Parts: sequence; structure tokens; C-alpha cells
Amino acid sequence: MDAVKIDIFSIVGQKDCTLPEDGDKVFNALQRVLKENKKVLISFKNVEKLTTAFLNNAIGKLYKEFDEEKIKQSLSVEEISDSGKVRLKRVVTNAKNYFKNPDKMRESIKEILGEDDGE
Repeated sequence: MDAVKIDIFSIVGQKDCTLPEDGDKVFNALQRVLKENKKVLISFKNVEKLTTAFLNNAIGKLYKEFDEEKIKQSLSVEEISDSGKVRLKRVVTNAKNYFKNPDKMRESIKEILGEDDGE
């Protein structure tokens, strides 16, 4: 089965992929294809700047909707820079950890930041 190609540059409309809102557009496209049980090839051709904020919304949120195995088997990427690969790996690792146990992660973050619930 051929993969559906998602061209990030075409969706975002510019070479800088930095805004979470643009990540949401990519997420919606990826979500539609994954719900149809199709494979996805994500192309980063012509993308020069990637932030974790963009990647969190574009790809990280998929781990809330789909299990890790489905994502692993269904998604592939091409033409991503080395620094983009590092950011993407960080986003995926954090998303997997977060969505496995979101309450525990929120508690850990509160603890790290020294926040309490007013007790």
C-alpha cells in the first residue's frame, strides 16, 4: 500500500514551522489519514525552521489519539534536517511519556515548579 504524502510546507505555507497553530493544521491532516488506517509519509521538504511547539501540536498530540505501535507502523518522515530529527525525537519521547500517564506528569511538573494546590 502506498503512503499518503503530507507536505508540511504546503500545509503551513512557509518555510518556518514555528507556530503551534500551524502544527494543529498538520495534526488534523495526519489524524484524518491515520483514522482511515493508511500509512503516512511526512515530507519536510523546503522547511527550514522547526520548533518543538510546532512539532508538539503536529505530531506529539497523535499519541493522545493513537497507540504508539500504530503511529510507529504508520508514520515515516523524509527530508528533515538533522536538528529537526533531534527535536522530533524529543517531542515523541515526551509525548509518549506524557500520554501514558498525564496525571502523574502534571504532578511531576507541579513539583518541579514548586507549585501546590493551595494546601
